[in-house]
Amino acid sequence: MRFSLLLIIISKISNFGNLTMTLSTKIAHNTIIQIISKIIATVLGLLTIAIMTRYLGKSGFGDYTTIITYLTFFATIADLGLTLVTVQLISKANADEEKIIGNLFAFRLVTAVLFLGSSILITIFLPYSNAIKIGIAVTSFSFLFGAFNQILVGVFQKNLQMDRVALAEVVSRTFLFVAVFLVYYLDYGLLGVLIVSVLANLVSFLFHFFFSQRFVKTTLLFEFGYWKQIVKQSWPIAVTIFFNLIYLRTDTLILSLIKSSEEVGIYGASYKVIDVLVTVPFMFAGIILPVITRAWSEKNNQFFYKVLQRSFDVMIIFSIPMLAGAFFLADPIINLIAGPEFAESASVLRILMIASSVIFVGTMFSHAVIAIDKQKNIIWSYIFVAITALSAYLIFIPKFSYFGAAWVTVYSEVTIALASLYLVYKHTKFFPNFKVTSRVLLSTAIMSVSLYYFVANEFNFYFSLFTAMLIYFGFLYLFKGFTNKEILEILNKN
Repeated sequence: MRFSLLLIIISKISNFGNLTMTLSTKIAHNTIIQIISKIIATVLGLLTIAIMTRYLGKSGFGDYTTIITYLTFFATIADLGLTLVTVQLISKANADEEKIIGNLFAFRLVTAVLFLGSSILITIFLPYSNAIKIGIAVTSFSFLFGAFNQILVGVFQKNLQMDRVALAEVVSRTFLFVAVFLVYYLDYGLLGVLIVSVLANLVSFLFHFFFSQRFVKTTLLFEFGYWKQIVKQSWPIAVTIFFNLIYLRTDTLILSLIKSSEEVGIYGASYKVIDVLVTVPFMFAGIILPVITRAWSEKNNQFFYKVLQRSFDVMIIFSIPMLAGAFFLADPIINLIAGPEFAESASVLRILMIASSVIFVGTMFSHAVIAIDKQKNIIWSYIFVAITALSAYLIFIPKFSYFGAAWVTVYSEVTIALASLYLVYKHTKFFPNFKVTSRVLLSTAIMSVSLYYFVANEFNFYFSLFTAMLIYFGFLYLFKGFTNKEILEILNKN
């Protein structure tokens, strides 16, 4: 659909130079394979969560959520904006990729060891159980491998070879699914789950490293003068990531410190669904970032607008019906993924799905801010949201528990998305056209009527979901949300 056309456009300005339409179509097909791989990885991720929640229960899954969230806090700080800077640096004309990647890899190793090591030491002073503290120490290795992966992902993004990343993810997710099932079968407990999570991330890193050697030979370079240039380039992103982290992750940390493990588990189950879903817009934005970065640097404003508009349309096509579907089907979704013990998570999921839908759209604009090199200008927005969200968490979580956390998360995502859109408009004069959005809304409304009927009459969940999707895409086609020409371009293999 529009995604295929967008990749055809991308292929025309990639580093391959003058491409024929045949090669453009191949690139589009390559990307469709990536999407299929992502769907497979997502399903595997949800199946793994289903085993974890049923095996660990609310309390055990709450401890798991606490460990992962705590380490995510430190791992994200250790990122220092390097993931996005990698794409930005190697996408520039005449970039010395081996020098850039070698220094980024070494710099990332130092920062990851420093921050993840500190996270283990800090647990000494926190009121966590010994099981959680040991779990943090073990799982820190998983985040170390993840830190290396993120640098290598930039290489694949720049070369429009994200299908390799998708393949690595499918393999690691398959490994994790099988390993978690064995942990459940052999009853190795929470520690067993954490150990196999480390091994899954190691498998992912090995695949990333092997595939990346085709494009750049990875070595550790300790050129401290160049490290200063990296810091100069990355610090605005690092600051925004830090404040972004405050409003995204402190909700679970505060819950873990003042509420029970069961409440953390209920919130964590619904949040885990969101975490899986929002990998899609970040994957998509990762593909688009080098394209719009180059278009803007070459002052090709018309193409910049066209790609950003198409990206916005793609995100709208998926995010709006996803939100409506979750409103009607949250209960069976949670029952399917986490089990009846987590029934309370359905109400939280409905709220968090609002934030997820905003992330789908807002991610495109936040990446556009990086593409036009205006990271510094949005720092104050992140500071404002971080301060207000943290204050709100401290006020509303003690009173309303996970419901308070969820609504503050919605506020945070909406505010940042609007700030990113404003900044893009201010510096590029781009503002999205809502022609496709209106057709999506109308198609979603028709789909919602059918879902209301299905739920009210207790139709089978799978039948309801499948039929609703057919109705949505059928009416979207009738309303020309996508066209025959776009379908034929996907199917064309010549």
